[in-house]
Amino acid sequence: MFKGLGNLASMMKNAQEIQSKMSDMQNSLKDVIVEGEAGGGMVKVTANGHQEIVSCTIEPSLMETGDKELIEELFVSAGNAAMLKAKEAAAEKMSELTSGMNIPGLSDAMANFGKQ
Repeated sequence: MFKGLGNLASMMKNAQEIQSKMSDMQNSLKDVIVEGEAGGGMVKVTANGHQEIVSCTIEPSLMETGDKELIEELFVSAGNAAMLKAKEAAAEKMSELTSGMNIPGLSDAMANFGKQ
């Protein structure tokens, strides 16, 4: 019976440690900056680790074409590329955070972190 209490205490300690590290990781993700490109770099979208778009750059020569549909397509492609990189960066940070923790099922959950 007392062995079970020891396991419970250990699990609670691990949970508190994970919660603290998760909070730190979430705060650090705002500093992770990734960039997605499309059209050979004519459109660049920058995002942070919170998967928020923080900037967009469109080459002036592309704007001069006046091809609205092309610009829209390239923006979407660059934005999607940036979001994918942001998700991958968040998953990598999560993997670093949880490495060495022996929690059943955690590695499987982390493999799917950031996937939709």
